[in-house]
Amino acid sequence: MLTETVFYICRRLVVVARGIAKRGWRSGCGACLVLCVPAGVVAEQRPPNVVVLLADDLGYGELGCQGREDIPTPHIDALARSGVRCTAAYVTGPNCSPSRAGLLTGRTPTRFGYEFNPIGAKNEAEGHGLPAAEVTLAETLHDAGYTTSVIGKWHLGGTAAFHPMRHGFDEFFGFTHEGHFFVPPPWEGVTTMLRRKALPEGSRGRWSGSRGLIYTDHMGHDEPAYDANNPIVRGGQPVEELAYLTDAFTREAVDFIARHDDKPFFLYLAYNAVHSPLQAPHASLKKFAHIEDVHRRIFAAMLTHLDDSVGAVVAQLRASGVEDNTLVIFLSDNGGPTRELTSSNLPLRGEKGQMYEGAVRVPFIVQWKDTLPAGEVYEHPVSSMDIFATAAAAAGAALPESVEGVDLVPFLTGEQSGRPHETLFWRQGERTAIRHGDWKLVRMGPVSGPRQAGWELYDLSSDLAEEHNLADAQPERLAELIRRWKALNDEMSDPVF
Repeated sequence: MLTETVFYICRRLVVVARGIAKRGWRSGCGACLVLCVPAGVVAEQRPPNVVVLLADDLGYGELGCQGREDIPTPHIDALARSGVRCTAAYVTGPNCSPSRAGLLTGRTPTRFGYEFNPIGAKNEAEGHGLPAAEVTLAETLHDAGYTTSVIGKWHLGGTAAFHPMRHGFDEFFGFTHEGHFFVPPPWEGVTTMLRRKALPEGSRGRWSGSRGLIYTDHMGHDEPAYDANNPIVRGGQPVEELAYLTDAFTREAVDFIARHDDKPFFLYLAYNAVHSPLQAPHASLKKFAHIEDVHRRIFAAMLTHLDDSVGAVVAQLRASGVEDNTLVIFLSDNGGPTRELTSSNLPLRGEKGQMYEGAVRVPFIVQWKDTLPAGEVYEHPVSSMDIFATAAAAAGAALPESVEGVDLVPFLTGEQSGRPHETLFWRQGERTAIRHGDWKLVRMGPVSGPRQAGWELYDLSSDLAEEHNLADAQPERLAELIRRWKALNDEMSDPVF
């Protein structure tokens, strides 16, 4: 029987051999490495499972491992302690749908016209969804022999043509629009805060009833009709779901792992927490009775509920005996909408929907116990596009040529130096940005005038909060980044919708 040390070395040799094979060196030293490993070990070592845990609208500065102390997140923090926490991680869009499109395709979504964020009835408008021509991570892993599931929020098209099971997923449990109430009406067992244009009896600010419902007019508009023609479905069939949605999605994820832990699987668990509507179970709210502001109290309860759910998923990986051979990635789809949720993006500037760091830089944790170091912090820029390339490399799957992301494992282990990305690009109408090296070019509206008014320039190496606009002080640098932006912008497609 192999000792634990020898067994670990053999497993690492298999991983290295796979990496060599994927680079096209199918003979020579690659073959020697495989021959050095006992045949029984090669047979026992199957490709790693892949689990992507996606939070919704979670601010950069809200987790304990990111420096926050008022809302405990022990289970997410545990992932950071046993994995690598990336402090300069970016998503491909400042809001939900384009961000998810970039994650699942490994591409800048504006390259294929996926620029804006469909909400409400637009989720079911013709042509509004992830194009069939785009190859997803689910398709790639499915074709490599993986069993695939998406649980939670889809938001990549609400009509039959864009159903997740037409994008490589074997199973689907969740909803297809941008949001959903966490419990069905009459919302029993939770405290609910809803945005309203007008409050009862002409009151202003906040109105609190005696039955767990709070209205607030601080945003100046009504809560969206999230549940309109947006049922919870299993596969393609609507189901009645009575559990709090975070719990329901966790239940389904735990069940999926338990049913498929005898084979390689890909689980994309896209929670809708902590996205609005603000609804928290009473039991979770009691943990934060010390928080005076009920707005913040509900958010805290929703976040701790999400953290508990992450813990339950990891516990099932452990119970199934597959945690060590599972690549687990936790991230948010974009920055938090601070005014809406109280979410903090500190020390970053801005919030969801903008082009500042607080909109596109997110918490990002990678755990792969057999491969990655524990408790490390990685500071170079990484992207949600890298999830595709990293997972495909780990699985030994063929990587589509269109994928812009890179395999992060060599960078996170220190085997490869340098930056995974020198340049990243974002565009959403007149709002756009580019990061090149440590410099960030931002535009939050139309450009006008001979001096390119509207462009902002920041040195992120010394000004992470984007407080000092250097556009006037560094005209040559500004011109250089504008040229780089224009060159990339010319590669992008016009918006499809």
